Amino acid sequence: MSVFTKILRAGEGKKVRALQDLVPDIGALEPDWEKLSDDELAHKTVEFRERLDNGEDLNDLLIEAFATVREAAKRTIGQRHFDVQLMGGAALHFGWIAEMKTGEGKTLVSTLPVYLNALAGKGVHVVTVNDYLAKFHADWMGQVHRFLGLSVGRVSPEIDDWADKKAAYLSDVTYGTNTEMGFDYLRDHMARAMEHMVQRGHHYAIVDEVDSILIDEARTPLIISGPSNDSARLYYQFAGVARSLVRDVDYEVDEEKRTVSPTEEGIEKVERALGIDNLYDLVSSNYVHQLTKALQAKELYRRDKDYIIANGEVQIVDEFTGRVLEGRRWSDGLHQAVEAKERVQIKEENHTWATVTLQNYFRLYDKLAGMTGTAETEASEFANTYKLPVVPIPTNRKMIRVDAPDLIYKSENAKFEAIIEDIVERREKGQPVLVGTASVAKSEVLSGMLERRGIAHHVLNAKQHAREAQVITQAGRLGAVTVATNMAGRGVDILLGGNPEGLAAQEVVASGLELESEEGQARYHELLAKYEVECKAEGDTIRELGGLYVLGSERHESRRIDNQLRGRAGRQGDPGESRFFLSLEDELMRLFATGAMSWVMGKALPDDLPIDSKMVSKAIERAQNTVEGRNAEIRKDVLKYDEVMNEQRKVIYARRMQILEGEDLRERTIAVISSALDSIVMAHCVTEYPEDWNVEGLLTETKLYFPTTTTPDAVREAGSSDAVYELLAGEAIAYYEQREESMPGGADTMRSLERDVMLQLIDQKWREHLSEMDYLREGIGLRAMGQQDPLVAWQREGYEMFGQLMASIDDDYVKIVMHAQVQVLEQPPEQPALDGATYQGPDGPQDDGFARVLAAGPAPGEEVVFASGEEGAAALGANVGGSSGAQSRANAAAGAATDVMQPIVKTSDFDNVGRNDVCPCGSGKKFKFCHGRA
Repeated sequence: MSVFTKILRAGEGKKVRALQDLVPDIGALEPDWEKLSDDELAHKTVEFRERLDNGEDLNDLLIEAFATVREAAKRTIGQRHFDVQLMGGAALHFGWIAEMKTGEGKTLVSTLPVYLNALAGKGVHVVTVNDYLAKFHADWMGQVHRFLGLSVGRVSPEIDDWADKKAAYLSDVTYGTNTEMGFDYLRDHMARAMEHMVQRGHHYAIVDEVDSILIDEARTPLIISGPSNDSARLYYQFAGVARSLVRDVDYEVDEEKRTVSPTEEGIEKVERALGIDNLYDLVSSNYVHQLTKALQAKELYRRDKDYIIANGEVQIVDEFTGRVLEGRRWSDGLHQAVEAKERVQIKEENHTWATVTLQNYFRLYDKLAGMTGTAETEASEFANTYKLPVVPIPTNRKMIRVDAPDLIYKSENAKFEAIIEDIVERREKGQPVLVGTASVAKSEVLSGMLERRGIAHHVLNAKQHAREAQVITQAGRLGAVTVATNMAGRGVDILLGGNPEGLAAQEVVASGLELESEEGQARYHELLAKYEVECKAEGDTIRELGGLYVLGSERHESRRIDNQLRGRAGRQGDPGESRFFLSLEDELMRLFATGAMSWVMGKALPDDLPIDSKMVSKAIERAQNTVEGRNAEIRKDVLKYDEVMNEQRKVIYARRMQILEGEDLRERTIAVISSALDSIVMAHCVTEYPEDWNVEGLLTETKLYFPTTTTPDAVREAGSSDAVYELLAGEAIAYYEQREESMPGGADTMRSLERDVMLQLIDQKWREHLSEMDYLREGIGLRAMGQQDPLVAWQREGYEMFGQLMASIDDDYVKIVMHAQVQVLEQPPEQPALDGATYQGPDGPQDDGFARVLAAGPAPGEEVVFASGEEGAAALGANVGGSSGAQSRANAAAGAATDVMQPIVKTSDFDNVGRNDVCPCGSGKKFKFCHGRA
């Protein structure tokens, strides 16, 4: 048994020792590798790849590859991997989560497994929590990889050219955020051609801040959605109604479960306000939804905590990081309800076009690994959901930070006063202070109190996120005071004494010089030398004062977030201290530690005297466990319900890929025609006696599939249902073959037409199916009232709906293929982007530059508009390529399917037609419902 097999089979307790055993072997190569020239060291990449081609695997190369990266890092970025970093790199290579404390250099650790796994040539993805870190890591760590001959790419929302993004994914190493990579996956499966798909597969990924991405953000699926036409008037109307309703009289609120329920009195009041008889009538059923969302917006979503108002827009604040989630909107009308509540302009509500959960996206990878400073509290979820074991890596230097016990006050005001006094005391002796808050509002309250005391400080919250790197890097300077919302995923170390590089760059820019210019670089290096000396001296002074002091203004609902804040102090053996100040009015205490709160409130204690009670401390821990358990259940629930969608998604996406890869649909088309005709004959020829047959109905339905010339007499003369089927099937196949021969370009054009029609129908029907599944999911919880398991009902009905979806695709497909008329265009239309596509996720972008068109393109000089299924007659337009590569356009023919979209060509003939006149096209509809819609 090889050493690597033993490592992979090692128990949890033995994994760390097994990783330690690798370190001496890597270190033993260092003297030899130091003697290599730069070219010889870079040539190692060629040697390793040749060995892989000759049958060795990545594990065989681990020792030498890690030694190569360590030496390359020393020569390029001036950093040498510590022994514990080698251990962390090996853990990541084996597909584990490496838990490494803040300041242990996780970014440098990632270069080891990234290089080793990139040798296979299948691409490695390094996933970060924001675009700043993706760019920073690609530029900084990319130096190591490029030195060794690997290509490095980065994906981000601002890259709006699919060729550039595809090149980034074709690189050996690709950096990007979880949301952008997830959205690229969805957009790839909306593409109309293989060359527009940018991702090449999911081989190996390393997820930075893995707990933030795979745990915190996993409650929110990634969604690409398109606009609907719901009126904003109702949202404003119901926001006004909600303001007039009284809590605990007209409706009841459960803050823990985050639900709002109107009472009988409230319902009657709403009905009087709206002038309707019954709020729950079928006609006004949407009113119930509107009322619920308006009340949720009023009671459960608070300004400067859950969202802020900036530039006249409601912007969501991430509860875990304190950042604004750019472009993200709450779904199901909630965002519009909050906009109406705040009296800002309402944006359109959207319908889902494509969606995937982060759990199911990351489970696509053949091998997945992660790194973070705080993972052990969620180890069971990582193991169960992602099959990822958590391995704690020891620190390079002993941790000497002091974590002081919590101070608990009766009132929030008393707590804030005590915090200010503590900050003043620390600052007077020069110790830097980092204050962590749980919301934007609390950070601004503390900032205001500090200003009144004349204490200079920096504030970092969702409203100042653009300055975060600059603020955080200098938070360790002498006497610095920094007030920040949650420190999860900031990705920047706080260095005692300050960051000399940041100070030098800041001063160069402030002087008006371009940092990249020759003059700017000269000035930068001059200032850098000065600040390196200054920061080192300051750092030594601060160490004598006790290091960075981290002050938490309240406990977060997740222990991991508290640990991330604490972890900012005491990096690399530095001294440090942390303490949390709590009050019984904190939200966590108020909602989840009510017993302890009642006990303390009964004591006759002054407000400004802190409480030191083990009972209260244990109550806080229990409250955090309660909330963590609730959030874990939410994630588990999201995943269980998405499992149904995931299986359906796999089928649909696999089907699309077959078509994009050029599948020949001839045999399938004939099979679908035969199956459809068999069903028609069985439905209309129910016995073997012709006098019982519905011949007229049989031929009428048959004409929907192909223009049959069979007469009623011919059907009756057939004598048996089998003979009728043979008659019609033979005619249909002959007609199909005749169409194929008569098309411009012959069989090649027919194959292209079939593929394009099938692709468009899959996209159209899948989007409709997603909307239907959204509606089903919305009400499935009510099945519990009927003694049904909602999940079982969801699985059963979702399966039935998917079966109907697949049958509907085949049915419409054959109708269109058998009726479409094809014209060859002289110039192929360009493929435009999908207008109005929006992207919703934990921090998802809104850029729609990569959304692929799902509808047919217009002929040169024509404007094509698609009528709805209710108002359109005939078939879907399609772009198809003939054997010569020319584009063709399929137009609807009379008698084709009535439930699919039809291209309508807008011409000057309709310029003087009144909106209520009959449309000149002969459809029989009013102009406003036909060509007037264009």
